[in-house]
Amino acid sequence: MYVPTAFERTDPNELFDFIEAYSFGLLVSTHAGMPDATHLPFLLDRHASPHGALVGHMARANPQWRDLDGQPVLAIFAGPHAYVSPSWYESENVVPTWNYVAVHATGTLRMLDDPEAVIGIVAGMVRTYEANIPTPWQLDANSEYTRKLAGAIVGFRIEIEKLEGKWKLSQNHSVERRAKVAATLESSASADAREIARLMRETFRDGA
Repeated sequence: MYVPTAFERTDPNELFDFIEAYSFGLLVSTHAGMPDATHLPFLLDRHASPHGALVGHMARANPQWRDLDGQPVLAIFAGPHAYVSPSWYESENVVPTWNYVAVHATGTLRMLDDPEAVIGIVAGMVRTYEANIPTPWQLDANSEYTRKLAGAIVGFRIEIEKLEGKWKLSQNHSVERRAKVAATLESSASADAREIARLMRETFRDGA
């Protein structure tokens, strides 16, 4: 990912927090000599290695997994984003842009095709994503139905070797211009735009 210094974020805990907040990501690899990608939820293991690890599963019917084992892959996590109009700067010689936040995780993927490992991944997903539901659904890991469904998916683990964070929030403009953009985004009907405004305000406090 192209990350100019002004937009770079490197704090592992901040990047881990982001991955957990926007955990429905995109797994990118090559398959049969062509780019391939699948949209998937991921679980993060923060303590697996210096850069953590990602765990997930996909449908066995998805051909992407068949040559994934041992392959370098990219997991993309996209956060809020918003269009920025040059009119908001109230200045000359400016152009449109897009503000956004994203994290890329690169590493080697290993397939986990053992039924117990696959069920363990599903159980972890259920615990994580049901945690904030008032009446959480419970997975019966030993039921015949669960084990039958587990046979229709394959699990994987990615030991993260490289983490990149990009917070593109108009840091290449003056604080005055950025404040005008943030104020406009704060009045937007879009939740993404308002979140971008909040993140922009954070950069003012951070001195970025």
